Amino acid sequence: MPCCCGQCAGIEAVFGERVARWELARYRRRGARGTTKLLLELLRAAGSPAGRTLLDIGGGIGAIQHELAAAGIAAITSVDASPAYLAVQRAEAERRGYAAQVRYLHGDFTALAPEVEPHDIVTLDRVICCYHDMPALVGASAARTRQLYGAVYPRRTWWTVAGVALINLALRLRGTPFRTFVHPPAEIERILAAAGLRPRAARRTVIWHVAVYTR
Repeated sequence: MPCCCGQCAGIEAVFGERVARWELARYRRRGARGTTKLLLELLRAAGSPAGRTLLDIGGGIGAIQHELAAAGIAAITSVDASPAYLAVQRAEAERRGYAAQVRYLHGDFTALAPEVEPHDIVTLDRVICCYHDMPALVGASAARTRQLYGAVYPRRTWWTVAGVALINLALRLRGTPFRTFVHPPAEIERILAAAGLRPRAARRTVIWHVAVYTR
């Protein structure tokens, strides 16, 4: 199911082919960095991914997929609203020799969720902040988590709120419908707790909260 809402159309426009190619080239040079590296460290500390399944939502160029595939993940489902990111993910997976293990779905995860089965590990690396309906996204993804749920989302501070407001102003002036959000962390935690997921480990940066939850 392709994206039909303004937010998803904005994602396709903002995260297009040029951005995807640039991010992949940087990843090939430097590997996983920043919050993605922190999230991978927390997931690995929670146990070997070997033989497990991964649902990567909004995975960008697929850094988490590439790293966990190299560590022995058994099967991957990748859902992304950007066709450019999906194309780059597939090409890199083919280059690394594991594309046959991946199912690629293009569209809004909350709309596609009914056709996605539960996975052992579910990841949303800087994805929650890109979606307008946080309860729907977090609730649907949590419901498809068997073991570990990894997420990166903004801390709610005055500087993140101000920064997001400036980003959204720039996006509005450019005429794109894409927006970013600082959803209340306490509400994210509440939804995950209601789904049976409890915090296992977390790290913070100036902007981001990086966390892994376990069932």
